[in-house]
Amino acid sequence: MDITTAIDRLTWLCQHIPALIEAIPVAELESKPAPEKWSKKEILGHLIDSAANNHQRFIRIQSEHEPVIFYNQDDWVGLSRYNDIAAEQLVATWKHYNLHLAAIAKAIAPENLSRSGVGRDGQPHTLKWYFDDYVDHMEHHLRQIVAY
Repeated sequence: MDITTAIDRLTWLCQHIPALIEAIPVAELESKPAPEKWSKKEILGHLIDSAANNHQRFIRIQSEHEPVIFYNQDDWVGLSRYNDIAAEQLVATWKHYNLHLAAIAKAIAPENLSRSGVGRDGQPHTLKWYFDDYVDHMEHHLRQIVAY
């Protein structure tokens, strides 16, 4: 089991995506395609929420027996009011939190990658699966914000 490729992808995103997001006009970042849909700033905020929850997952799976970790993403985005936060702050938070997660991931002992945790689906998944899924999920949402 190895997560080196996912760590490299995450690091690449942190190096290249901020400038692309910062080039988007604020009005476009804050525009909601529909009242129930997230704006681009809210999508970025969702990725910060995802980082916070997965940070907990990446640590707790290594130290607990199959911890159950999930959150209500709509509540987190709604209560965080990301459209009211400066885009520069959101971009910096997203970038630096994910660089922190990349450093944590580099330090995961190989034998811990097969340890499991439980998410929203109620099924156990390995730490390797969660980390790979985290980066896949991030790329999916980043493509909703910018083309790269």
